[in-house]
Amino acid sequence: MPQQHDPAAPARLAVSTVIFALSPDEGAERPSLRLPLVRRLREPGLGRWALPGGWLPVDEALEGAAARTLAETTGLTPKYLEQLYTFGAVDRSPDERVVSVVYWALVHSDEVERAVSDENVQWFDEDELPELAFDHRAIIDYALGRLRTKLEYSRIAHAFLGETFTLAELRAVHEVVLRKRLDPANFRRTMEASGTLVDTGERLSGTRHRPPALYRFDTASAMAPAPDPIHL
Repeated sequence: MPQQHDPAAPARLAVSTVIFALSPDEGAERPSLRLPLVRRLREPGLGRWALPGGWLPVDEALEGAAARTLAETTGLTPKYLEQLYTFGAVDRSPDERVVSVVYWALVHSDEVERAVSDENVQWFDEDELPELAFDHRAIIDYALGRLRTKLEYSRIAHAFLGETFTLAELRAVHEVVLRKRLDPANFRRTMEASGTLVDTGERLSGTRHRPPALYRFDTASAMAPAPDPIHL
């Protein structure tokens, strides 16, 4: 039976982070979204998987604490780290009132290879999540919804890619996140008309057919209106 909160005790403030990466597509029809989880080593929720995070010290900024706890638990130092939402339901934790400021991060697959992965830190596919501690499943679902909405109206896809990429690689990111197939010709027209891409003049080497062009995101267009949503 859950313990009752002490009404005289102050609420505690924590930070957590949801990290998304694309899984390697080796042997798969297409890559998928995955995220790292940390096994809890103490109660409440002993043995369950949870989002990386920790308590907020009184002398540390929120984003700094999110970055620090993420590095300490997973070894990741993502370039894209943004505040997602604050979760503060009274019954989030069974033994005390906990308010969590949650951040979300997007990382390239190369960063994943350098991340910590052991019996207490593991990566899971978004469709194969284990039973999670507290309300962390609801937090992940919220983050997935935000990612899908934002992908269609902003340019955050570059966080999953290298400095240069092909249109097929960019389309694959959109397809994985949005969970739907996109017409290649329509996608190409939309992205070329958006003014957000720059043709580097280089081509991808090592392909069997005509090498595809390599693009990069135009940083000068960062303040321009985002392109129209991508449609099938």
